[in-house]
Parts: sequence; C-alpha cells; structure tokens
Amino acid sequence: MTAREIVPGVFSVGAIDWDRRIFDELIAIPDGTTYNSYLVQGSEATALIDTVDPAMTADLMANLDQLGVGRIDYIVCNHAEQDHSGSIPAVLDRFPGSKVVTNEKCRDLLIDHLHIQKDRCLVIGDGETLPLGGKTLEFVIAPWVHWPETMLTYLQEDRVLFPCDFFGSHYATSSLYVPDEGVIYESAKRYYAEIMMPFRASIKGHLQKLAPREIDIIAPSHGPLYDRPAFIMDAYRDWTGDAVKNVVVLPYVSMHGSTQAMVDHLIGALVQRGIEVEPFNLSVTDTGDLAKALVDAATVVIGAPTLIFGPHPQVVYAAYLANLLRPKTRYATVIGSYGWGGKTVDTLKDMLGRLKVEFLEPVYVKGYPKEEDFAALDRLADDIRKRHEEAGAIVA
Repeated sequence: MTAREIVPGVFSVGAIDWDRRIFDELIAIPDGTTYNSYLVQGSEATALIDTVDPAMTADLMANLDQLGVGRIDYIVCNHAEQDHSGSIPAVLDRFPGSKVVTNEKCRDLLIDHLHIQKDRCLVIGDGETLPLGGKTLEFVIAPWVHWPETMLTYLQEDRVLFPCDFFGSHYATSSLYVPDEGVIYESAKRYYAEIMMPFRASIKGHLQKLAPREIDIIAPSHGPLYDRPAFIMDAYRDWTGDAVKNVVVLPYVSMHGSTQAMVDHLIGALVQRGIEVEPFNLSVTDTGDLAKALVDAATVVIGAPTLIFGPHPQVVYAAYLANLLRPKTRYATVIGSYGWGGKTVDTLKDMLGRLKVEFLEPVYVKGYPKEEDFAALDRLADDIRKRHEEAGAIVA
C-alpha cells in the first residue's frame, strides 16, 4: 500500500495483506485484510498511530520513506495485539528518540509480548491529550474492545477517530475509503460477530462515550476508512442493541438422514408461519457466516444426531462457538435423532449456559421421525412464532 493523505498532515501508511485467509489460526478471512497505520504530523511533533503485522514491517517502512519521514516522536499504541503492535520494536530501533504512548495496561502487555523497555513508554489516562502543534490527540480508554487494554485516539482539530479494531473489517481493498457500503456492511458485521460480539455491553457503553464528539472520518486498523461515519456507527448501535429479528438460525449435522428430515420439515413449517430461516449444514459451513447470522437472530435451533453417547462433534463446536460469542438470541432448542440412548439434549443445553435464552421444548426422537414427530415440529414452529411475536420481532 502506498502512503496516502487523509487530511493535511495525516497519512495512511499501513499495508494490504491480499492473500491472508486465516486469522488467529481460527477465523476465516475470505477477503484478506489490511493493517492500517497512520502518521500525524504536527508543527512541533510527529506521531505514528498503531503499526502493522510484523510480516508487513517492510511495507510500513517503505511508506515512511516515501513521505521522507526523518523523525517520529511518538508511537501511539491503541491495542497490544501483534497485528497492530508487532512492528513497534522495528520503529523504535529506526527512530531511537521515539516513545510509545499508551495506557498502563497496554504498556504492561507490550512489555510481556514484545519485550519493549519500560522507559521507552509514556503512560496516559482517559481523556488526556497530546499536543503535536496544531494537531491534538485525545485518548479514550475503551476496555474490552476487544482486549482489556484497548483505547481509541481522536484527532481533535480534524475530527478523525482512530479506533483500532473498533468498527473494523477484514477486507483487502486498494480504496482508501469504503468503496461499497453494502459489501463492507457484511464484512464489518462478520468482523463484529467473530471478535466484538462477546463484549456487546461494553461496546454499547463506548458508543455512548463517543456520542459527544464530532467525527468526520473513522480510520480503523482493518479495512477501509469511513468518510460517512454514521453508516458504521448506526450499524453498531443496531448490532449491540437489544432488538432481535424474526430469524431462526439452524446449525445442524445429519449422519443418516433422520435429523435432515426433521430440519427440512421444520424449515418448511417456519417459512409457512412467516419466519425467516438460515440453515447451516455444519459439515460444509464457514463458521464466520454462522457467527454473522447469530448477531441478531431471535432463535437458535440446533439439529443434532447422537454420536455414541452425545452430540456430534461438529455440533459441539457450533454450540461452543455460540456460547462463547454470546449473541442476543432470546430462544434456543434442540431437534434431532438418536439410535439407542445418550444425553445429547442435556449436554447441548449445558453448553449454552452463558446465553440468556429461554430453552424451548426440544424434539428429540429415536430413529427416523414418525408422523407424531413431524407434528411435534409443527408445534415447535407455532411456539417459535408466538415467542417472536412476544419479543417484538413480528408484529401480529
């Protein structure tokens, strides 16, 4: 990525990773990503806001060379995770007079993870400012977005917010700003679902904390910049809010066709009752798509066959994921089939213990479903319709 000016004296100097397809050895990123770093030049001092993944250090240095940067006074670290902080040691070596500006918790993590010397750090607190000469950086401590030490940086004169992971998207593009809001909405929602959703309550509070500030540009650390900040801020208010949508998310596995028959019947019954269904066959599902669907769905129905004495391992993973991400889902249940016994329903119910859901009556049958079992699925669909009306997801 070449260095590009955002506003006078402020430049994007990060890197594009077109080919990366997995993050944290866990999260699929089908569209690649960017590691955004920003240079702010005041009349008296220069600050670098966040750096890049260590694999892209050379790109960052090339961009600084392109701008003829001979001095960096401050390296602002909003978040200690290495895809943002990993090039700090190289920048400190190249600019020996520079100081790392961050909060106390982040400083301690940088010492632990990157072995940065304590005397190279300048600790700031919530609401403190750093004048650069005509450009003033204000620091907003925002824990649990998505680590405990995260903070945001706000450039007061130019009304630019540098929120690090907050509002980001794993999306590689040569466009400096959002090229297509529809595409970025889906990418940002997936990013929120996989990374931010467990901290929904904290994020809701941080949105309120940002409300008094005038923001013209949001410059996150992943993905393109937002020159219409209301687009992404409104999306986050929706995702972190309490309202749920008239949607059933249905992750499932079927080993010999019995659970598949139940899933197919329930989908039809729900559709007949005016309920949107998003089924996910876990043997082929991208878990990022599943996480995104969980963001605002009113109900989760898990379709699970019993394998030996418990749920199929792929269903276990999906239940663990949902429990970890803690979506605002209101209702959950299990449907499926078993051969001779086991405790699949109890196991899955226990695995969803962190979700604040009402557990609806499961439909769990021995062998291939019979006529009365399909009738029970119809009753479940009726119950889900009723609960969606009570939750305000359907206007009766």
